[in-house]
Amino acid sequence: MFDLDRWREILQTINKNKLRTLLAGFTVTLGILIFTVLFGMGNGLKNTFYEAFQDDAQNTIFIEPGFAKKPFKGFKKDRLIEFENEDLEFLKEKFSGRIQHITARVYKGVVAKYKSEYGNYTVRAVHPSHQYLEQTDIEKGRYVNENDIKTDARVAVIGRLVEKDLFGTEDAVGKYFSMNKIVYRIVGVFSDKGSGDREERTIYTPVSTTQLIHKNTEKIDQINLMYDINIGAAGADRLSKEIERALKKRHNIAPSDRNGIHVENKVEDLNDTLQVANVLQIIVLWIGIGTLLAGVIGISNIMVYIVKERTKELGIRKALGAKPSAVIGMILQETIVVTLIFGYIGLLIGNFVLNSMGDKLKDWFITNPSVSQGTIIAATIILVLSGLIAGYIPARRAARVKPIVALRDE
Repeated sequence: MFDLDRWREILQTINKNKLRTLLAGFTVTLGILIFTVLFGMGNGLKNTFYEAFQDDAQNTIFIEPGFAKKPFKGFKKDRLIEFENEDLEFLKEKFSGRIQHITARVYKGVVAKYKSEYGNYTVRAVHPSHQYLEQTDIEKGRYVNENDIKTDARVAVIGRLVEKDLFGTEDAVGKYFSMNKIVYRIVGVFSDKGSGDREERTIYTPVSTTQLIHKNTEKIDQINLMYDINIGAAGADRLSKEIERALKKRHNIAPSDRNGIHVENKVEDLNDTLQVANVLQIIVLWIGIGTLLAGVIGISNIMVYIVKERTKELGIRKALGAKPSAVIGMILQETIVVTLIFGYIGLLIGNFVLNSMGDKLKDWFITNPSVSQGTIIAATIILVLSGLIAGYIPARRAARVKPIVALRDE
């Protein structure tokens, strides 16, 4: 393999037959190029799915009340189910060993005003734990805290774009503004770049304050919780079902009624979505492998032609005492050299194409398409093995040719 004379001979053969070498190499380059680009785009598709879920914590469960569609225990059908603070405390106590954070949500639409600027925004009244579920980034000031809940404080944490809309270049923290003509003090500004402009035009307030202002009610629109991630996907699924059963029993909803309580486990959504992404990537992978195999078949066909063209040369070698293994080794080594050189060119071009794409295909749900180092190494190994297989069959055939027959070949 490291015989200097052999390497000189291979390079001379390649140099004398440039067109033949280019034809053989082109099929390899094209095959590995298409494989790299397709596999990278498959990864880009998975990145899009991951990005859709990375903004919020993945170990979260969202619980919403609905309408009980079935009569149960004397209660009529089409009954509106409503959550209250006691439901949140009930879940906190019953599942305390598995719940890390829990918060209520109350939604309100408001007209917010500061001096001459005003706009329509969504208010989310929450508990302090909500920050961990949404993974909200506080840019200035602070988030809602427990003291705000206890004192029914009229404080607000506004989105970055709310600050930009109402305050321009002013720092909003510490300033007072009104929401539906009720004055609040701004204690923080948050950003949420993963969710887009809509999220950053949201305003957070203490849930107790919003409940007090709106008819002194204890009603809540939604309960969100974060469970201990160590319980795993199966444990999360059991927890979701237990929560649903417990709340149905508490609100006298038929166990078979799917409309009374809605429990959404984000891990289930993520697993389902990534399952689809994995299937798509497998399809893309097989298309890429098929293209690579087409390239291998192409180089195999060219090697058959090369061996036939060199029949007389191989006959002279054998007549001078060359062993069949030496003939096979020479042809295989030449095949590997061509495969490696042109395969590496294909990898370089493929990576260049993927890097050039960047986020340009985001509208097509492909984000940051790329191929990992491990995949490149695996592709290189496959490339070398494929080159060996492609060159071995014609090489073995050439090694079996008798010198006298080879010398008579025209």
